[in-house]
Order: sequence, then C-alpha cells, then structure tokens
Amino acid sequence: MTIILMIISLLLDGLITNFLPYLSNQLSIFTPLLTLTTIFIITPLYQKKDKKYYILLFIFGIIYDLFYTNLLFLNAILFTIIGFISKYINKNYEITHIRLIIFIILIITIYESSYALILWLFQLVPITLTKVIYKIIHSLLLNCIVGEILYIIINKIPKKYKKISIN
Repeated sequence: MTIILMIISLLLDGLITNFLPYLSNQLSIFTPLLTLTTIFIITPLYQKKDKKYYILLFIFGIIYDLFYTNLLFLNAILFTIIGFISKYINKNYEITHIRLIIFIILIITIYESSYALILWLFQLVPITLTKVIYKIIHSLLLNCIVGEILYIIINKIPKKYKKISIN
C-alpha cells in the first residue's frame, strides 16, 4: 500500500507541475511536493521496519531525481534525511490534524531550505532567499490539503489491514 501511495504521489508531482506555471515569479499556490507529504504520512506504517523505510525513500529519491531534477542522488539523500526527521517526529509526538499541518510545513521548509542551500553551495542555479521563501509559501496549501486527505484515508483503513494505528 505504501509503495502505491509513493508511486501515485510521484506521478502527481509530475502531472501537477506540468499543468501549472512553474517559472520564477509565476509560481502557483499549488506547487507540488506531494512525495514529501507522503513520506511523512507513511512513516508510522514503518514503525518497526526502519531499514525497509529508508531503502524505500532512497529508491524513490533516485527515481525522483531521474524524472524531475537530473541531479542524481540529491533527492535520494534529502528524502532519507526527511525520513529520519519524520521518524523522530512520529516517535516523539502524537499526530493530530493540526500538528500534521505544522509538521508538513516543517518538513517542506527543511527540504526546500536544504535543497536551495546545496544548489547555492555548488553554484548550480542562482538562488536567492526571496525565491526560496516564495517557493515554500506557495507549496504549503496543496501539500497540507493532500496531507490531511491521506491522513484521513489511512485512518479509515480497517485495523486488520494495517500493522499499527496512526494515532
């Protein structure tokens, strides 16, 4: 089930990006980072399967790099780091609807900041703080909505089909 969710989010990232303006100063309020949101949502489903979880994130990071960024291993490493952060959050905090939104905002901010810092350090793309903040702000609405929908869907799955409870 989690692999299907990751594949769907990966494909939706590409589809939504292709249908919305994505040039500088034309970013839409629906900038997708659905794969990041899905990473956070599926974390509790890998409560005692850390190795499988991190391998899954690394593989999907490579796939994301191949399809969308052409920077091999960058997103693989960043997705794995986001996985560590997600594991920490899920281990130490109870996830509620409000906290889910707060944590998705935190995850997106960490990801976008790290990504921009790496691009800036290696002088791959001209990056400014304004562009990074603009991209973070404009990606929050869609990702928080999708996060809430996924959270509700996973909570509706009968307990006999999932290993642990999300709450």
